[in-house]
Amino acid sequence: MSEQQTRQAPGETAAIKVMVVDDHPMWRDAVARDLAAAGFDVVATAGDGEQAVRRARAVDPDVLVLDLNLPAKPGVQVCKEVVGADPALRVLVLSASGEHVDVLEAVKSGATGYLLKSASTDELIDAVRRTAVGDPVFTPGLAGLVLGEYRRLASEPTPTSDPDEPKVPQLTDRETEVLRLVAKGLSYKQIAERLVISHRTVQNHVQNTLGKLQLHNRVELVRYAIERGLDDE
Repeated sequence: MSEQQTRQAPGETAAIKVMVVDDHPMWRDAVARDLAAAGFDVVATAGDGEQAVRRARAVDPDVLVLDLNLPAKPGVQVCKEVVGADPALRVLVLSASGEHVDVLEAVKSGATGYLLKSASTDELIDAVRRTAVGDPVFTPGLAGLVLGEYRRLASEPTPTSDPDEPKVPQLTDRETEVLRLVAKGLSYKQIAERLVISHRTVQNHVQNTLGKLQLHNRVELVRYAIERGLDDE
């Protein structure tokens, strides 16, 4: 982490509740201190996986800043459990590992973003802010890897659906348009600018689409879109 601090306008990030999970006390405390200084509400910290799951459920953070290498329970499992219990919770993995397998496992487990520990304080603060609103945040070079994995998953055959199952609800033209841009890897901010609508409106369209399609997270949503060729339109 760099020593540079980012000053926020009063109240800009005060409502964003953050929990920091890392097994190294000095690093964990430094990250928590940097985020608190930037105006985030650091509601808890944890030093192992089991403690992380318990405390996350107790304090209900908006964003969980999570290391992968944890004692008692690995970070990927922590992510699966906390996101499974609360799909609205955003997870930003902050790891020393840039290995592709670690990145992909984190995303599959429900993480919204993945940042390397070599990132600066400014980059971390920006990543937490963007993660809180649902934007996918990845260390440069990893975004393409993740989109490539989405495409690979989409190319795998899916189980034949039961003809007696109800048909998938129809999406509105705007929801389909937003879904197409999500599949292309655009952030919510970029989508808002492209469609000349608010960031909040983009979030609402995504949440409505998830509900209609009975999907749980961005990974499933992007896979759905790619399977239907929306990313090529």
